Amino acid sequence: MDSTVTTGVEENVWGGGGNRPLGASYGKLMMWFFILSDALTFSGFLAAYGFSRFKFMETWPIADEVFTHVPFFHGNYPMYYVAFMTFVLIMSSVTMVLAVDAGHKMKKNSVIWYMFLTIIGGAIFVGSQAWEWATFISGDYGAVETKGGRILQFVNADTGERAALADFAMTLPDERVVHENKNGIWFYDEGSQPSYSVNEVLEGFKADSNILVRTEVINEEGVKQVLSRQESLAKLKNATQVVEGANLIHNEYGSRLFADFFFFITGFHGFHVFSGVMFNLIIFFNVALGTYEKRGHYEMVEKVGLYWHFVDLVWVFVFTFFYLV
Repeated sequence: MDSTVTTGVEENVWGGGGNRPLGASYGKLMMWFFILSDALTFSGFLAAYGFSRFKFMETWPIADEVFTHVPFFHGNYPMYYVAFMTFVLIMSSVTMVLAVDAGHKMKKNSVIWYMFLTIIGGAIFVGSQAWEWATFISGDYGAVETKGGRILQFVNADTGERAALADFAMTLPDERVVHENKNGIWFYDEGSQPSYSVNEVLEGFKADSNILVRTEVINEEGVKQVLSRQESLAKLKNATQVVEGANLIHNEYGSRLFADFFFFITGFHGFHVFSGVMFNLIIFFNVALGTYEKRGHYEMVEKVGLYWHFVDLVWVFVFTFFYLV
């Protein structure tokens, strides 16, 4: 017996007649679903960062002392370059709005121009973030790490400013063997070595009475605690290794968790921006070839614009959490 029932009416995929949910196309609705799921992912990352920072608040690195670099300039310029990166990304969001608006008006040349500016802005941001990573990884002052994993930095007693290891560390010829062909010594794998050993830093510290140790601990005035000469020598006796820059294991700026979160969250966001630049580049060429002009609409520009605005908005939160708070 055939139990199949037919109504003679073709069912709509939305189950709601001829109306579309929220008046949006399928592609645009799927983009909103993706943005919502990605927003939850970033929210989880930033919440974890917030909890970790609250737990280790007394030893958390101070952003104004970490992000002080500007390309081609030497000196202390806290947050200047990060502010520039943020401005460029926000302006790229503005040009994307103008591209979408031009698409609604079917102005092909305007869409091409504004999409091009958006791509340039995204490329500048990604390149700037890569430079910031390289600077963060290499470092420019150096510090020592104790047996308990605490970071000891060095400051000038007269000015109170950070002192680099190169400013006072001594070179002890017997400390390490240089593995070069001219020395007749076979090379063996020993990993990456810092510029100075612990003994070289310690001897240099003893010889320069104008250098003091600064700990990770932040006092009531919001600055890190600076020790006296006697206290500094006592702390340096527990030093086990020299740390230059930051990675997932060691961090000359302070808590290792800070570096872990920095690499993970800014790297995850940077991947989103890089992907957005690639998407925009594809759409840009399609616009230039007249693909969307033939279709009679520029909805693809609007959909990639939603993604671009999302990554811009996420950066506002990342910027606030890492650099401002």
